[in-house]
Amino acid sequence: MEFTQFGQTDLKVSKICFGTWQAGGDWGSVEEADNKAAIRKALELGINFFDTAQAYGFGASEKLLSEALKDELHNSRDKIVIATKGGLRKEGNQVLRDCSSKWLRQGLEDSLRFLNTDYIDIYQMHWPDPHTPFEETAKVLDEFVKEGKIRYVGVSNYDADQMAEFEKTRKIDALQPPYHLFRREIEKDILPYCQEHGIGVLVYGPMAHGLLTGSLTPDWKFSEDDWRSKSKLFQGESFRKNLEVVNKLQKFAEERGHTVAQLAVAWTLANPVVDVAIVGARRPKHIEGTAAAAEFHLPEADLQQIEEIMRGAVPVGGPSPEGM
Repeated sequence: MEFTQFGQTDLKVSKICFGTWQAGGDWGSVEEADNKAAIRKALELGINFFDTAQAYGFGASEKLLSEALKDELHNSRDKIVIATKGGLRKEGNQVLRDCSSKWLRQGLEDSLRFLNTDYIDIYQMHWPDPHTPFEETAKVLDEFVKEGKIRYVGVSNYDADQMAEFEKTRKIDALQPPYHLFRREIEKDILPYCQEHGIGVLVYGPMAHGLLTGSLTPDWKFSEDDWRSKSKLFQGESFRKNLEVVNKLQKFAEERGHTVAQLAVAWTLANPVVDVAIVGARRPKHIEGTAAAAEFHLPEADLQQIEEIMRGAVPVGGPSPEGM
C-alpha cells in the first residue's frame, strides 16, 4: 500500500481510503459480519484511512466501523485516520441539509459516541446547506478543533465559490468530491481551487457507484432497498451505452494485467491534485481486489488511450440527500 501526506495536514494516509456508505443500508441489506471482515482485510492490506458519515444509517455505519476497529481504536488510535461527515438531519422519511451550529454540535457528539473515540481526524460537511450561513458553519467547526474534538475541517460536494465563501472564516483542510471516468466536472474549477489553497482531496465514487466494476449488465436488477434501483444512472439507453464503454475499458485493463475496477481507481489517483480515492467493499475479496489500484501507475500514453475510449461515454451525475 502506498501512502501520501494529506493536503497540508500532518496526516500520512493510505492512498486508498475504505468507505463505509454501504454499511448504512442505502445499498441494500447489510451483512454486518461480511462488512466487518472487509474492514479487517483493509487493515491487513495496509489501509489506515476510513471514511464514514452520520447519515449512513444515522449511526449504523459509524457504529459498525467502531466495532470492527475496536482494538485499534483502543490500543493504537494514532495509527488510524477516521473521517466522518455531519450536516444532514433526518425528519420523518426525509433527509434534510442542516449545517447549523446547534445540529452540528449534536451530530458531532453522536458521531463521537457511535465511533467510540475521543476525537475525529477529519470532520466534513456532507453537503452545503443553503439555509445556514457558511460563516456560522465555519465558526462552530473551528470551535470543535479548539476543543480537541476534531483535528481537521473538511467539506464534501462543495463547489469552488462555496469553498471560497467558507474560507473567509476558516481554512478548509479537506474536500471530498465525486470523481470518476464518467463524472469529471471537478477538473474545471474545483481541483484547481484545492491545489491553489492547499486543500487535501479524497474523491468518492471512483468506480461510478458500481458502473465501473465490470459486473453490471444491461438487464441488471438491483434490490428495491438499493438506491440504484431508482436511479436513472442505471437505466435506459445512456446506461447501455456506458456499459459498452466499460467493456472497452475492461479489455484495456486486462491487457495490462488489471481489472477495470483497478483501472478506474488508478485513473482518479493519476490526477496530481487527488490525494486519496475512497473505495467501499461489502466483502473482504472486494477490497482485496481494488486496493491494488494504489500501486497501479498509469503512464501518459495509457491515459491518452483512456481518453479516446471515453469519447463514446455519456457523462453522469449522482445521488443527493433529497433524491435518496
